[in-house]
Amino acid sequence: MQARVIPTGDYSANCTVVWNEPGKAFVIDTGADAEDLLEFLRENGLTPAGYLFTHGHLDHISALPEMLASMPAPVYMHKKDALWAFSKINFIPGYVQPEKKPENIVDDIIDGSIIKAGSLKARVITTPGHTPGGVCYFFDDESLLVAGDTLFNGSVGRTDLPGGDWGLLAASLSKLMELDDDVVVVCGHGQNTTIGAERRDNPYINQ
Repeated sequence: MQARVIPTGDYSANCTVVWNEPGKAFVIDTGADAEDLLEFLRENGLTPAGYLFTHGHLDHISALPEMLASMPAPVYMHKKDALWAFSKINFIPGYVQPEKKPENIVDDIIDGSIIKAGSLKARVITTPGHTPGGVCYFFDDESLLVAGDTLFNGSVGRTDLPGGDWGLLAASLSKLMELDDDVVVVCGHGQNTTIGAERRDNPYINQ
């Protein structure tokens, strides 16, 4: 599997593109800067088989309308975040606000759901806390976890925004700590890490 992490927007939200076959790529958290993402996909001959979202905050979904207009594909987001992600309550100044929920959204993903694109398989791990419908996508065969804003390098997602819940986030972090130490974690912002490094050094783990 090949993967590329592309920081986007004023908050440098990470968009992760993963693929085994050029025509069957996953774009995880489109973030902002649609033109940069489209240029990357075109330069590498990649076609999205799905847009997967770890959660609904606008800095992670702003580019979606433009991406769908140029390269249509199903949209995956947990229903608890899809309820509010495409509404005005999710507005952040400086970001494009999607005007409506995509017609091709798949919002019935649950813990353990498998999303496939050819030989590429992403397993859904539900991780509420940062938002009510937060999820991570785990690529078992490659030991790669795309964690969104649930887990950061040396930190964790904030819970003081609407819908945040520290108790739920703590339980979600405990679930992630069941993964092997060598699992590489792509965070929603900032640098990659590993489960082992966070288990050892993250001050928010096992509080």
